[in-house]
Amino acid sequence: MINNDAILENRYSDRRTVMPFFCKYQLGIKLGRRVDDRRDSKKRSTPAYVDRYSWKVVLCVIGIMILSAMDAFFTLNILAKGGEELNIFMAVLIEDNIAKFVGIKLALTAFALLLLTIHHNVRLIARIRVRHLQYMILTGYATLIGYELHLLELAAMA
Repeated sequence: MINNDAILENRYSDRRTVMPFFCKYQLGIKLGRRVDDRRDSKKRSTPAYVDRYSWKVVLCVIGIMILSAMDAFFTLNILAKGGEELNIFMAVLIEDNIAKFVGIKLALTAFALLLLTIHHNVRLIARIRVRHLQYMILTGYATLIGYELHLLELAAMA
């Protein structure tokens, strides 16, 4: 005989669990279906993690990585034309080994982007989420590349 109360209890029970900081879905080991946070989330202040990332977030991450590599390339060109590195940490790396500079710069950028992407739905303040911070970083890098191109143009004219 089927127990109708047990079926109804299971049907209406909340089976959602808290996601761990790093899980197999976020790291891409296992593909899930969740692309956005739940609509009926009772606690809007709690982080909402997803299994897959939207194309906007993925394009933003790819763009930041490309611009970071371009920044390293243009920085080395500016230094070759008499410029000066203002970031003390990067200046030490450049003096030590150029390959180490590029590798560490890209690795730090990739690690930061990994953490920001995993937490892209987390609300920072009011309506601002981490993904908005990623868009600001992309805009900042694009502005920096424009400035570096301007510096290289000035160096070429001198």
